[in-house]
Amino acid sequence: MKTITFIGNGNMALSIAKGLKENYKIEVVGRDMKKLVQFEENLATNTDKYLLDNFDITDKTIILCVKPANVTEVSNKLQGQAAVLYSVLAGTTLEKLFNNFSTKAVVRAMPNLAASVSASMTTMTGDTAYKEDALKLFSTIGTAHWLGSEKEIDIATALAGSGPAYLALIAEALTDGAVKQGLKRDDAMVIMRGLFDGFGALIQNEHPALLKDGVMSPGGTTAAGYGALEDGNVRSSCIHAIEKAYKRATEL
Repeated sequence: MKTITFIGNGNMALSIAKGLKENYKIEVVGRDMKKLVQFEENLATNTDKYLLDNFDITDKTIILCVKPANVTEVSNKLQGQAAVLYSVLAGTTLEKLFNNFSTKAVVRAMPNLAASVSASMTTMTGDTAYKEDALKLFSTIGTAHWLGSEKEIDIATALAGSGPAYLALIAEALTDGAVKQGLKRDDAMVIMRGLFDGFGALIQNEHPALLKDGVMSPGGTTAAGYGALEDGNVRSSCIHAIEKAYKRATEL
């Protein structure tokens, strides 16, 4: 079984590792052995654990999951040359990664937290020699899609990487709306989750505008609610959210 080495042991590393553990051997590298032990316990599988100082990355397949601000500090603690480095750091360019890490190849990847349930939407770009390997690796945790430039992956970060937070806000708000009208919260939560589950299947094969048109009958309940969303500038706010998140990605 091939080994994947995680440098960093935060929430994103754990989410990805949960999706990969059935198909890959996992090892994790970090600063604090207690936190590495906790990572292993949360992962619920045997994991090789190493401290960061002087860790040898020679010929390893690395998934880099540290904070973007810590790139230089982390790279200075490593030895050897990796076979390939997959970075999930938002806004951290291929050039910066090559300048800081000794590796034969670099691929930028942007999964999301749904990796933990093998339902991530992961976008990638980088060394095209590793395109097929990257697609195979990240397809084990959901859907993987290769992009042609770093600008595109920064935009995709705003959409798919940050998207779960936006959808969580909408899910919470819709549930609160049902509770406000008198539905019990437990019932509202069950209905909301069923809504998202069904919509996730429908959107795979249908344009969102056609889905909307299929539900919105003239003068009906959906049209009334949809009009309220337009009055609240929900569409404009979503577009603006992607713009702001993309700009932030380029600033990191």
